[in-house]
Amino acid sequence: MPGSDLALLIDAARQAGEVASGFAAETAKRWDKPDGLGPVTEADLAVNDVLERVLRGARPDYGWLSEESEDGEARLACRRTFIIDPIDGTRSFIEGSGTWAHSLAVVEDGTVTAGVVFLPMRDKLYAAEKGQGATLNDRPLKVSGRTELTGASVLAAKPVYAPQHWRGAVPEVKRIYRPSLAYRLSVVAEGRADAMFTLRPTWEWDVAAGDVILREAGAATSDRAGERLVFNNPHPQVNGIVAANPALHGAITGALVV
Repeated sequence: MPGSDLALLIDAARQAGEVASGFAAETAKRWDKPDGLGPVTEADLAVNDVLERVLRGARPDYGWLSEESEDGEARLACRRTFIIDPIDGTRSFIEGSGTWAHSLAVVEDGTVTAGVVFLPMRDKLYAAEKGQGATLNDRPLKVSGRTELTGASVLAAKPVYAPQHWRGAVPEVKRIYRPSLAYRLSVVAEGRADAMFTLRPTWEWDVAAGDVILREAGAATSDRAGERLVFNNPHPQVNGIVAANPALHGAITGALVV
């Protein structure tokens, strides 16, 4: 009898960490993707290869969506699909920083049912399965209980605070930054930051795993308009993301211009 999807994702993430850690950031071959989609390295591709081998080998009937694989329509006919970012925070990897992550998720009928965000250089493994809670290195996670946006610690890029995005005054918050989007979501699930949001169209592989980790830690997640996040779309992007405990989430979405 096959193990759970979460156990499979954890095993695959650890194998990915071993592969990625075997590359020296300063000597790994790198190049820029077309259309301004950012850098990629030989480590990204090597990790993608091992993840596809391990995950699809175990679940050949699941669809496949990865930042580093050519996309196609086959996944749209699958009830369950892997959504993968082999290395989230590639720029951080290139710089030799440890703040990059493997982001792995399973989506069923548009909803993320299992997810792992693993930072091998920081020995942080965030994991969650629908209905089973969220953990960091096997310790339970719970989001912050802060309810007011003013003074909250927020992971968001500077352009988010432009006045045109807000119904009233731009909120006064404590800004925090992490280079990996998957890690930002996980930090909120851990309760070390109160909220995270981005208003730009967001690639699914950046946020799918973080979505289930957050929800299982007690957060509400949505797109920028407050609508439920749906994954495995034909064009694999969501309309931004807002994540915080339910009260603070409502305060943020209520203050944003849709």
